[in-house]
Amino acid sequence: MIRSMVMLFFILSVLPAPVHAFSFQQNSFRKQISTLFHSPELKNKVDPQVLNMALAGYYSLKEQGKVNRDGILTVIDFNKPSVDDRLFVIDINRGRLLYSGLVAHGSGSGDNYAYDFSNAPGSHKSSLGFYRTGMTYDGKHGYSLRLQGMEPGINDNAESRSIVIHGADYVSQDFIRKHGRLGRSQGCPAVSFDSFQHVIDLIKDGSCLFIYHRDGEYSSGSRLINPGFALLQHNPGILAS
Repeated sequence: MIRSMVMLFFILSVLPAPVHAFSFQQNSFRKQISTLFHSPELKNKVDPQVLNMALAGYYSLKEQGKVNRDGILTVIDFNKPSVDDRLFVIDINRGRLLYSGLVAHGSGSGDNYAYDFSNAPGSHKSSLGFYRTGMTYDGKHGYSLRLQGMEPGINDNAESRSIVIHGADYVSQDFIRKHGRLGRSQGCPAVSFDSFQHVIDLIKDGSCLFIYHRDGEYSSGSRLINPGFALLQHNPGILAS
């Protein structure tokens, strides 16, 4: 129901409607989403189309009881090059950006840009889609965060592939200056050693994480974002107002 309301917000934003047509709950929800999309902290940082799909999936997973951390949504936008900030931790309830920073993709997915994705073990490619964050642990990369893929056939091998969030020395401005891009992982969304502990503590223990790219195979195959993607494809100006 809530995911439908996310879609409804965008339809209502371009269609005139009398105030009495909405319940208090719908008006309250619409105000919350509007505040989020007009947040100065999010504007010009998070692509509104990507955020729309991330919200649709977040609310769907929340309704199913598959995410436990209320209000925390992490978005990784692999449409952006590795030299740009493309990991965003968002407080949905307050309309705040809690963190933005660099994040690496898998070595099999591309160089500066990620363009090829896989769920297959040994591919060293990133996997798209929705994840639930798990527990922290100390492993070969130090303090790390387990990820559980929520989309069958798309990222549900994440645990068996040991796809986790961890710190890496190849995720830094210094590495970018030397190589013109970030280093790459074996499929993990690795983050900077300067901030990995902070990021992990922000999102651990059951929050929602969304990794996105305008990959046609994912967009058509995901049951979580497909309604939002179809809406945007047929109404490309829906977020312009």
